[in-house]
Amino acid sequence: MSETLTREQSIKHIASIIKDVKFAMLTTVTDEGHMHARPMTTQQTEYDGDLWFIGGKDTEGVHDMGQRPQVNVSYSDPSGSNYVSLTGTAELVEDRAKLDELWNDFYKMYFEGGKEDPNIQLIKIDTHGAELWEGPGKIKGLYEMAKGAITGERGDMGNNETVNL
Repeated sequence: MSETLTREQSIKHIASIIKDVKFAMLTTVTDEGHMHARPMTTQQTEYDGDLWFIGGKDTEGVHDMGQRPQVNVSYSDPSGSNYVSLTGTAELVEDRAKLDELWNDFYKMYFEGGKEDPNIQLIKIDTHGAELWEGPGKIKGLYEMAKGAITGERGDMGNNETVNL
């Protein structure tokens, strides 16, 4: 990815990397000032600069975001050698139409009352920055590591970019 990409192009590029990653790690800051990461299910909506998650109002993570909204969301796609770390601001949202859009029956195992459960909390992350690591893929990566081991030269192990959104 190049520094010359527009915000929209950067968002589309990030979307292409994270679209098939099933889980993300959402990191918040606790009351004690510690960072705590927890797995969250990636929603089946196109990333447009905002990320959406469904959480429980009674969870530590939702409490943390209510007190300190600055968060980090990490995506890992080891099969493609791609990784994304997004920084942003969490917002706790009550929006029935958005819940209808995001809901699937997978969440019934977390919310006994289904979509009507009063403990459901929508979480919107307004992302404002990202760091991406894009590897060359498994085969080329192994080749570049072997080449580097033999020649002593650094191989092409992909790109690392920082993006302001």
